Amino acid sequence: MAEAKSLGVVGSGQMGSGIAQLGAMYGLHVWLLDTDPTALYRANKSISSSLQRFVSKGQISQAACTEALGRLEYTSNIDELRSADFIVEAIVESEDVKKKLFIELDKITKSSAILASNTSSISITRLASATSRPCQVIGMHFMNPPPIMKLVEIVRGADTSDETFHATKALAERFHKTIICSQDYSGFIVNRILMPMINEAFFTLYTGVATKEDIDTGMKLGTNHPMGPLELADFIGLDVCLSIMKVLHAGLGDSKYAPCPLLVQYVDAGRVGRKCGVGVYDYRKGSEPIKASPRL
Repeated sequence: MAEAKSLGVVGSGQMGSGIAQLGAMYGLHVWLLDTDPTALYRANKSISSSLQRFVSKGQISQAACTEALGRLEYTSNIDELRSADFIVEAIVESEDVKKKLFIELDKITKSSAILASNTSSISITRLASATSRPCQVIGMHFMNPPPIMKLVEIVRGADTSDETFHATKALAERFHKTIICSQDYSGFIVNRILMPMINEAFFTLYTGVATKEDIDTGMKLGTNHPMGPLELADFIGLDVCLSIMKVLHAGLGDSKYAPCPLLVQYVDAGRVGRKCGVGVYDYRKGSEPIKASPRL
């Protein structure tokens, strides 16, 4: 398979815009697709700001920044992905929604295109089954934020071909990423380990063992984590954490993966983390600190 020259990214949130930025930085022509024009506007500003930070730190030149921005196109028209060599979806963590997208991508993209999912927990085999090209479907899970984090988790479905795997690995290496490979089991490697830890941190808060501040400080200073698990959950998005825990619980069938009721309550209340201004912590200026909810 020839080296990819163009990249389509579906979903212009923090993950999608970061993946699009990487593609543009490393010489690919990139289409960033989102049905919401406002989201595309925010992504444009975010990518421009991120690239300028790389310039200010001396990591890339101003000319390279300008060239990268010139390789980016923002669109709400999925037909513009027809000529892309490689597609990465980075939309909501829902199997049904992702399958609908893969069915549509399968119809409009060229037959040689690889369809990759940035899913952090959902079966690649099941996503691939929605297409006529399961051998060209693969998991390519970037860490947040993609331009900074060094890891990419590659997940092969039951029918993913060696050619698709090697092309995906080559693209990740082009982005200067370290690669780990996982079998297609719920949560893969990173979230199979990380999400139960975050869930347990919620149980620790829920049962009144300690304050959120002490839970996070304990893990930062006691285990040398750069962020506490509750801070990290807010950064990831509590809705995303809950979705992954549900996938783990359903896919692995063990009660130890059941989501903490406090996590469920926060999501039900719309407190999903930094992206909305409030989660476990309150990020709104001048707001009163939020106390943990009592046991349900």
